[in-house]
Amino acid sequence: MSVRPSPDPRPPAPPGSPGDRGLVLREMRWWDLAPVLALERELFPEDAWSPGMFWSELAHARGPHATRRYLVAELMPPCWGSPRTATGGGADDGREGRLVGYGGLAAIDGTGDIQTIATARDQWGSGLGSRLLTELLGAATDFECREVLLEVRVDNLRAQRLYERFGFEPIGFRRGYYQPGNVDALVMRRTTQTSSEAPPVQGT
Repeated sequence: MSVRPSPDPRPPAPPGSPGDRGLVLREMRWWDLAPVLALERELFPEDAWSPGMFWSELAHARGPHATRRYLVAELMPPCWGSPRTATGGGADDGREGRLVGYGGLAAIDGTGDIQTIATARDQWGSGLGSRLLTELLGAATDFECREVLLEVRVDNLRAQRLYERFGFEPIGFRRGYYQPGNVDALVMRRTTQTSSEAPPVQGT
């Protein structure tokens, strides 16, 4: 699988800003797949993942031998209160929110692979893509990955700039990787941090 990223390259909004209040990052669960697939088809109409692809990924995301980490970003109603991250809120506690982004990482034999990152168009510029990527890189550290790879369309300069700020460097190409369209993929790599420190993206 490959990453078809849609994050915005601008730095995240400061904590407490309108784009941050009520935004929950949490584990993706099976009940999230309907809104995830709707956003997937909206953002990637030519090569959207099928329901089976997401089910297959989530099947490897839990248990002692898990090799995946999938997240969703849920925008909660203004009356909900202060934001939480990673595990709070969501469809399993009766609160209604709107799914505005998601991302996934696979980790095998010390190598992490950013599988996908997507943010709703009305969240571009809010820094949500950066937050999702930060969480996935933290998951790579938890999986004890020595490096993290991703593929990105050669014509997606917006996403490439974001990844460069996070320390990713180009290492090669995959010709005709994105179909239909026969678009090449740029392969990028980042050596993981020795701690869970996040890359300095705010204010850059």
